[in-house]
Amino acid sequence: MQNETTNHFASDHDLKTLEDEIREAVATGTHVQETVHRLTLKAINADRINPDSIQRIIAATMQGIHDGAQQRFQHINDQAQTARVQIAGAVAGLDSALASFAAASKLALEEAAGQAKKFSDTELARARADLESLENLFLDTLHKTATTAQGLLADILHDLSRHAVNHGTVVGSQLKETLATFAHQIASVGQAQLITGTSLAHATADLVSKIAGGVLAGIDEQKKNHKA
Repeated sequence: MQNETTNHFASDHDLKTLEDEIREAVATGTHVQETVHRLTLKAINADRINPDSIQRIIAATMQGIHDGAQQRFQHINDQAQTARVQIAGAVAGLDSALASFAAASKLALEEAAGQAKKFSDTELARARADLESLENLFLDTLHKTATTAQGLLADILHDLSRHAVNHGTVVGSQLKETLATFAHQIASVGQAQLITGTSLAHATADLVSKIAGGVLAGIDEQKKNHKA
């Protein structure tokens, strides 16, 4: 009967309120130490307290700390996962853009061959050398960026760098096809072949522009159809 008359604060409702307030303070990370101190002391001073009541208050406070910490960690983990997905997507976008450039170079060569246009062996060799270094340039830049970054960003970039090295890249896969086309074209270049004034880089840029224009036109057409 003494507990019922003297332990007014330590009712289930009051303890649940204390637990919830502690959890919220820890989860939000706002003045945690001060808030936990104030709420716990308020609970203890609320009425005449016996050892059983103090034990229940401590238990409620610790449960609130536990639940708040879990909630806080989950929020941080969710943020980290979102950042990881976004950064990985951005790096993948760069990878695929480089692969598209390599593919455009291959198509430019094939298009030129179809129109009986030829490039000099010097031009082809220089372009092939530039393309051969494209994947390494991507990997080196990714690694250097990771080493200069800090915290979570550094961890994510290092992971992406290791994954790219171990499992390959989109641009690396495309380069196998592109370089094979270059090798074939270089082998077919002879002294008697006509050397045009158009550089391979210019031809590739033109083709990329055409592809981009087609993509933009397709997007514009989709918008028009959607509005209709």
